[in-house]
Amino acid sequence: MTIAARKDRSQERQKQMIAEHFQRLGRARESGEKCVYTFVPGNLTELLRAFDLLPVLPEINALQSGMRGKSREYIGLAEKLGHSEDVCTYVKCDIGMLKSGNIGPTGERLPDPDLLLLSYTGCFTFLKWFELLRQEYRAPTVMLHVPYQADGQITPSQREYVVAQLKHKVIPALERVSGKKFDIDKLREQLRRSAQAEDDLVWVLQSARHRPSPIDAYFGGVYYIGPIFSAFRGTQEALEYYRELREEVAERIALGLGPVTPDGPLEREKFRVVVEGPPNWTSFREFWKMFADEGAVVVASTYTKVGGTYDLGFRHDPDRPLESLADYCLGCYTNLNLPTRVDVLCQYMDEYSADGLLVHSVKSCNSFSAGQLAMLNEVERRTGKPVGFLESDLVDPRYFSAANIKNRLESYFQMVAQKRAAAPRTEASAP
Repeated sequence: MTIAARKDRSQERQKQMIAEHFQRLGRARESGEKCVYTFVPGNLTELLRAFDLLPVLPEINALQSGMRGKSREYIGLAEKLGHSEDVCTYVKCDIGMLKSGNIGPTGERLPDPDLLLLSYTGCFTFLKWFELLRQEYRAPTVMLHVPYQADGQITPSQREYVVAQLKHKVIPALERVSGKKFDIDKLREQLRRSAQAEDDLVWVLQSARHRPSPIDAYFGGVYYIGPIFSAFRGTQEALEYYRELREEVAERIALGLGPVTPDGPLEREKFRVVVEGPPNWTSFREFWKMFADEGAVVVASTYTKVGGTYDLGFRHDPDRPLESLADYCLGCYTNLNLPTRVDVLCQYMDEYSADGLLVHSVKSCNSFSAGQLAMLNEVERRTGKPVGFLESDLVDPRYFSAANIKNRLESYFQMVAQKRAAAPRTEASAP
């Protein structure tokens, strides 16, 4: 018998919001609404909403399939069609879902795209993924090319390059698809709401500075980022969600409570860790429970920045609408170079008083996994704190070994405890 995971109010609300969005997509052909397929990193949700277009995000479809136990079947079908085992499993899951009727998580068929909008932000796989979708759907395609932050900063020329594409390529394509003229005031209003929601999200993420942390910024964090990273950024629904989320977390702080885990509230915080890399979706609850059973709370994570590095200072700006969209795309985590990512991890280790760093390396996600061992070693050198390394996959259950991961986590937390216990003796013996 499977026991339902415990959820807090915000988790239940975001689940309802996303379900209602998929239901709306399921009715799109009858309602006459049009949709644009795009990706999470660098998505232009506010711009799409300014044209009354509905966003569809293939990564969200894939992770939902993984959590619902559908991904094994979908990946197997894609591999039978000739897709390699080494291809990103998000891609194979999405292709398998498409070939199986394109049924979304609410059991309704998703509409075919009226436009494929590729915002390229640090992942070459996105290019090939949309080539495959273009072959399948025969849909018009527009690409927003986002330069890589090779030197660790956004330059004026990079910003101007992206803005020029928005003006001359992306917006005209959206006008053709929607049949509507671009309304910059409508976009400004979307961006104003985005910035307010981003303020509340950052407050929530930074609440993990408290002891005990009222949130888990990795497992719990994926629920918190759901609305803002997917289809709701810039909407009134997002504004209300993040206001209520902030109030909920403030209440937990006032009561001295830790985060809600799948088995209920965490009674005692024993370890505080930073996690680099995406989670595993096919065994998400089991993965989370391994941390909770050790009394480990993830106080900061890089995955929850893949759709926007708001806690590093970025906000959408209604006074600079197109420039703001450009800066957003340029600043997504997967578009940062490795030294900058190391700086971010070291900042999190210090800011959140973490005991150590854990890297969850995903077999089929090169945009995250490339360079992770070098990053791990550099963070260890700079902070002197214990680091650990885990491996599985995004949505391919064949690559999640529960026993192996559990053993590694237990060994890692034993090491953290031993190093922490030894620290006072080392300090006492120092001259």
